[in-house]
Amino acid sequence: MNIYPLFRTLLFKLNPEHAHQLTLSLMRLAGVIHPVNALIRTIYSAPDHPVQVFGLNFSNPIGLAAGYDKDGIGWRGLASLGFGHIEIGTVTPKPQPGNPQPRLFRLREENALINRMGFPGRGAEFVAQQISKPRPKNLVLGVNIGKNSDTPLEAAAQDYLSLLRIFTNQADYLTINVSSPNTVGLRQLQERQALDQLLKQLRAERERSTQSGTHKIPILIKISPDLTDHQLDDALDVILANHMDGVIATNTTISREGVNSPLAVENGGLSGKPLQMRSLMMVAKIAERTNGRLPVIGVGGISNATSVQRMMDAGAELVQIYTGLIYEGPGLVKNILRELRA
Repeated sequence: MNIYPLFRTLLFKLNPEHAHQLTLSLMRLAGVIHPVNALIRTIYSAPDHPVQVFGLNFSNPIGLAAGYDKDGIGWRGLASLGFGHIEIGTVTPKPQPGNPQPRLFRLREENALINRMGFPGRGAEFVAQQISKPRPKNLVLGVNIGKNSDTPLEAAAQDYLSLLRIFTNQADYLTINVSSPNTVGLRQLQERQALDQLLKQLRAERERSTQSGTHKIPILIKISPDLTDHQLDDALDVILANHMDGVIATNTTISREGVNSPLAVENGGLSGKPLQMRSLMMVAKIAERTNGRLPVIGVGGISNATSVQRMMDAGAELVQIYTGLIYEGPGLVKNILRELRA
């Protein structure tokens, strides 16, 4: 019996950000109370569907996208829902409050969200402490990193470099977030020259750490669904030239195409079902343009096995969910994997 629709009705009576904080707190408790964690794992245990990509072994292709657990508070409990990987963040070097509230909106009739969070978080030192705790078996843990809002664009590389140094020995992979629409000017870092300068420095720093005995951490680039074909080609050229390990496609969109909710007027990034086709097209374009040389994680509007299969057919090696988890509930990963194996 699926009781989540009832729980969701109650949850949706709360302010969206408060509801999210409540569920994250519950998952934090589920991660530290062992009998509860064991029970949840039993209920939501999912069949293995192994994938090897970026030099890492994933127990299944379904991951939790960055944004859900920004500070690494609930990841151990969230892992009990069957995820093959979880991406923490976006993490910034220093703590910051993010944008003023309200900044998160539910578009219920669209199965979507709009957020303009602006990377609120407790900073890299806090997150590093959180993810140093014992890790659930077979979980791949990524960290999504971004610049502080008060860091000028010309100094942004220093923020990313400091985060690379902090998390190289703690995360299984890093994601460079240059595509959020909610930090002023950030998306300019996707432009050819700016992206090339950033990735050259990250590549050099990774090579230095590797020479000193540190493992070579995979670095992925998270891109916007709003790039033109020319901008996408430029970004892919730079990503390949700097030997990055993959792309996450995509972040949220500023487009409101096909969205009828009155809340569509809110500023911020749109996620969920209306993003699905836009992200799917980006995944297909990347796979076609790179001939499979650049592994892709598909993100956007994934809420069932059909949407996962479409992403994989378009060229994605892995997928991530976020908004779908909010609307479909904790059994989503299990249900998807069962259908994929059928």
